[in-house]
Amino acid sequence: MTFANRLGIMAITATMLALFPPQSKAETIVSKTFSYFSIGGRTAEELDRELEKRGPLTKTSGSRHPGATQIRFGGEITYLPSDGRCSVGGVKVTLKTKIILPRWKNRNRADRELGMIWDALSSDIKRHEERHAEIARQHARQLEQSLKRLRPARDCETLQAKVADLTTKTVEEHDKAQIAFDRVEAVNFEDRLIRIIQYRSKGKKVGN
Repeated sequence: MTFANRLGIMAITATMLALFPPQSKAETIVSKTFSYFSIGGRTAEELDRELEKRGPLTKTSGSRHPGATQIRFGGEITYLPSDGRCSVGGVKVTLKTKIILPRWKNRNRADRELGMIWDALSSDIKRHEERHAEIARQHARQLEQSLKRLRPARDCETLQAKVADLTTKTVEEHDKAQIAFDRVEAVNFEDRLIRIIQYRSKGKKVGN
């Protein structure tokens, strides 16, 4: 089964932090949801074609993938002018992630071998996308901490520019981390899937 090249992530979009009424606290608000797409097929080759045909389409690659994670950054920040200086007040970074996974409608009717392959594959797809979401969470928290540490500037316009630069830099670092993760995952995909199948196969034998 040749799924390695189709592991990926949905296009990442980021919204610039905006100016809102004053707040006194800093927080990172993270939400995660799941959605599923159905596939058919009764052989490994048919499953491969179904994933290629029905998997989520990514804007970055222009191709479909067996799973995907949509990521959106946003938030609020307060600027506090005082004594001819401007400092950061409240900071709230938000992150919304939506994980899209396949659901095989013929799983209950599959023979043991194909069922084991699918179970191994689907668990690996879920683990892969969960890791994409975790990378995004790490960068959201990093952004929130970095914004809190910004030193006061001579005026709020200057501080806003620093916030914008820091936000852009963090999102760019996030994108690079996601791409690097995909690259490593693709290289190790076949070995990883074989290990999962072997582990599950041993478990079945012990249980029997």
